Amino acid sequence: MSKTTLAVVAGLSVAAGSAATAAFMASRSQRKDLPSSTTFTTSPTPTSPLPPAPIPPQIRKELVAPVNPNGLFQYGFPGPVNDLHPTLSTTSSFDRRTRNPHWVAEHITPASLSANNADRKHSLFVEDESIPEKFRAKLHDYFRSGYDRGHQVPAADAKWSQDALDQTFLLSNMCPQVGDGFNRDYWAHFEDFCRRLTNHYPSVRIVTGPLYLPKRDQNDGKWRISYEVIGNPPNVAVPTHFYKVIFAEDGKTGGNVALGAFVLPNAPIANDKPLRSFEVPVEAIERASGLEFASKLPVQRKKSLCEQIECSIHVREYAERQKNLLGSPPRTKVSS
Repeated sequence: MSKTTLAVVAGLSVAAGSAATAAFMASRSQRKDLPSSTTFTTSPTPTSPLPPAPIPPQIRKELVAPVNPNGLFQYGFPGPVNDLHPTLSTTSSFDRRTRNPHWVAEHITPASLSANNADRKHSLFVEDESIPEKFRAKLHDYFRSGYDRGHQVPAADAKWSQDALDQTFLLSNMCPQVGDGFNRDYWAHFEDFCRRLTNHYPSVRIVTGPLYLPKRDQNDGKWRISYEVIGNPPNVAVPTHFYKVIFAEDGKTGGNVALGAFVLPNAPIANDKPLRSFEVPVEAIERASGLEFASKLPVQRKKSLCEQIECSIHVREYAERQKNLLGSPPRTKVSS
């Protein structure tokens, strides 16, 4: 709650309290002005009849509807249908309306990232045939769109198997992303940060997905959600933002989980922009996306990722990142 809101609430409380006090004092003053009675009646006579006995409520007969809306289901269920699609390297839920995923989850470990059994030069972008043809994103939707086919789970996180790597190139793992300054730059550095977490945590789970956030109109001050749509016909939504929710596990049964949540705009970002400037509460992403991420994680096991390690990116060129995917680990914060 903002200071302005607090001030308004406090002001209203004071005003209400003053009014109530004034009314109370006035009533007391009026009572003092009333003459006191010294005559007592020992046998009062009732001036009104006794109230009637309450009538027990009538039992309503069960209403039989003359219509059956559920009869629609004999022809099929309209939806929404969230295409849940597990692969070797990802698990995802697809949004048929935007032709983008709701979310894509991955799991990385030091062992999975150290294995180098695949090469992305053998992989091709492909349409996800597990999604009905009329709802899936198509390769030609991205053609000359001005946007990259942006991985939600990066290919570099699945080099432990060529099949696993290939599956990250399904278009159900893609969203339209700004290329220069974002997908090929700051976003890639952010993905590198996530990989480097495995130098400190034995198990890291990451959920990534698009957001479509409102923006205040400069003319009338109202908030509106507006985003571009690409394709022919235009049907693939261009997200305004992307999120990552990170679960860094300490590897112990019932152990602690360091939770981090970030929201980045789908736009060029200067490399000197601190990563923590994009940190948000998990609840903020949940409200914006309609999803829940940690509803079963007990509070006593939940820790703050950026309070345990230094949340910052290392700016490296693409070729250098490919040579050493793990990189140097984020620095652990020392308790004072």
